[in-house]
Amino acid sequence: MTSPADTVLGLEPASAAALLWGVCVFALLVAGYLLIGTRDPMTRRVRALNERRELLKAGIAAPPKRRTQWVDRADMLERMRSVLSALKMLQDEQVKSIQLRLLQAGIRSKELAVAVIFGRLALPIVLGGGMALWVYGTDSFSDWSGLSCYMLVAGTLVLSYKAPDLALKNRIDKRTAAIRKGLPDALDLMVICAEAGLTVDAAFARVARELRRAYPELGDEFQLTSVELGFLTDRRQALENLSIRVNLDAVRSVVTTMVQTEKYGTPLASALRVLSAEFRNERMMRAEEKAARLPAIMTVPLILFILPTLFVVILGPAACSIKDTLMSGQ
Repeated sequence: MTSPADTVLGLEPASAAALLWGVCVFALLVAGYLLIGTRDPMTRRVRALNERRELLKAGIAAPPKRRTQWVDRADMLERMRSVLSALKMLQDEQVKSIQLRLLQAGIRSKELAVAVIFGRLALPIVLGGGMALWVYGTDSFSDWSGLSCYMLVAGTLVLSYKAPDLALKNRIDKRTAAIRKGLPDALDLMVICAEAGLTVDAAFARVARELRRAYPELGDEFQLTSVELGFLTDRRQALENLSIRVNLDAVRSVVTTMVQTEKYGTPLASALRVLSAEFRNERMMRAEEKAARLPAIMTVPLILFILPTLFVVILGPAACSIKDTLMSGQ
């Protein structure tokens, strides 16, 4: 007889494992059928011809190997899209939100939003199903309780579902930190370009060329903004696209300042100089804040690791001397 603590949702561990494994196998069969069984043999050929026609119109002759890689990736993304569409998992708001986060992470291909959503579906099946098979199908966790095994499998499912979002968030944070670090230097260069008489789009192009080695993320964003300023009819939209791609309040302030200078004709160099000084002061305050937090952070390591060693070094010889004196007196 199994105790109530060894049951999972009212089922014995063996029954729960069999049920979970059956669900995983069924999901894998459905995904395999949607990926392979519903494939149109003409889709890949038509897509390749359309892409080749667009390249010829643009005057671009891509190498055959690279063009084949593009076709293969597009075909794989199309399969993922067909699976998600069959399962009713593609929502416009969700896709737009992921596309925005991809832009903030520096990934220009909006089609990869389908891959992120598909990763949320496939990773829990693969990793969670594999963990469930390992936990309930083998004797590796026989000494664990039923609740511990259930928590391990559930934790694997949750982490595998959140893995694409966590990876994307980590990349966004790193890119945002790199852009924040180089923004004051970029504004100083923008001030020099504005005082030299360059236009806004020429200044963006020049600063992007100068920052390409030191701050490649910021240089990439400025280069794209320069291109959009040259091609878009609405220059304000090109500047606002920069604030959309970079999730940073400082960039929004720069964009708002540049839009106002173009609208009202105020001097651009003086406004950018004020913003540059403000951002440098903000960076210095952030560094001072980290330095002020350091004593509180070092308190726990000091108590756990440094003070015991210090006591042993200082009081150890005295304790040995007192012990030798007491032993000699006896």
